[in-house]
Amino acid sequence: MSYCYGYDPTTRAPGEHSRGIVRRLRMRTLVALGVLAVATALLGRGFGWHDPVFMGGDIIVLAAILAVYRWVLPLVDRHDRGATGEEQVGGILEGLSRRGGWRVIHDANLGHGNVDHIAIGPAGVFTVETKSHPGPVRVGRVHGAILAQAQAERRLVEQVTGMPVEPLVVYSRAWVDRPLARRKGVRVVPAGMLVEHLEKQPSKLTPAEVSRAQRRLARALLEPGRRRGRG
Repeated sequence: MSYCYGYDPTTRAPGEHSRGIVRRLRMRTLVALGVLAVATALLGRGFGWHDPVFMGGDIIVLAAILAVYRWVLPLVDRHDRGATGEEQVGGILEGLSRRGGWRVIHDANLGHGNVDHIAIGPAGVFTVETKSHPGPVRVGRVHGAILAQAQAERRLVEQVTGMPVEPLVVYSRAWVDRPLARRKGVRVVPAGMLVEHLEKQPSKLTPAEVSRAQRRLARALLEPGRRRGRG
């Protein structure tokens, strides 16, 4: 299958979207602090270092640094942990694809948010929503918003592929009290058990059907207005 301008939307790196958010947040924070520092220095030179205007600028800079420390840095850290979790789970799935028979798509932007990973193989089509929560995780208490997100991703991929999809929530580093159990139709999986779980499932798709599902997803990823995730 040929792709526009040689771009294959099925070869994005795991966590690429989250890494981009981290880079942008860090850059914007540095730029904002730099602008405030320069502005304060100019005020000092223009009004004098002991002028109330300069002292007010100093207070603004200190307030900005406090805001970065209390709100921006935790946000960056959260996205960074999320990207690391996606990279870890993506690496596990890449190992599965190298064994043959499986196709894996990472960071799939289908127009309604990103699906962290889509695994297509003999056992069927699976969406993987990665969570980096350190745990412990009790399946019965997995938040409803996480389950709703996983189900929304399932429905979206089913619409594109025309095939049944099983939604998975995979914890990259947490202990799970009932690994592989389902909650409201979503299976909860520790990352270390992901490949074994997929390989043990009975075969449902032929190699031709696996390729067809991947082609349909690739076309959907290239549709107008759905290519924002490439940047």
